[in-house]
Amino acid sequence: MPESRYTRAKQPEQVRRALLDHAAAIAMDHGVSGVTVQAVAEAAGVTKGGLFHHFGSKQALIEGLFADLLARVDAEIDAAVEADPKPRGSFTRAYVNAVFTGKAFGFATPWAALSMVVVTDPPLRKLWNDWIKARLKRHRATDGAPDLLTVRLAADGAWLSYVTTGQTRMSAELRAVHARLLAQTYRRG
Repeated sequence: MPESRYTRAKQPEQVRRALLDHAAAIAMDHGVSGVTVQAVAEAAGVTKGGLFHHFGSKQALIEGLFADLLARVDAEIDAAVEADPKPRGSFTRAYVNAVFTGKAFGFATPWAALSMVVVTDPPLRKLWNDWIKARLKRHRATDGAPDLLTVRLAADGAWLSYVTTGQTRMSAELRAVHARLLAQTYRRG
């Protein structure tokens, strides 16, 4: 049995964080199919039993990773909305920036590896739907207009194109799309 890098009884949050961070790194390098209990436990320096103490199954680990990434996206978007001097479209601008250049949600993040699973995995799809519905409800007054929905959907489409075509960096065309979408959030109707 490998020696643990953590004393679980004294550092359970550090162990949980390490498991999530290593699962995210594995997903980035090998896709979600590479996120195995064995691989994550080994990378985090814990036993499989230690992993199961925090996540009862591989599915629970994937859902935990997804929820953790959504929390990071939330924090990133909240900070951007708060810093935006123009209320109309502030959530949409934050969302577009998160999609294109965000640290939690952008093109070159663990989110890219997990996103495609959302389409086929009902529990993850529910987490995403609950998150986006709550966000849209919270920002209805500033971001409920159809033109802003169009911008968000276009950002989703650009993101899907990026992750499904195997690009490794944002092209000049995508940078132009990013700029154009942001500009559209300042127009009315």
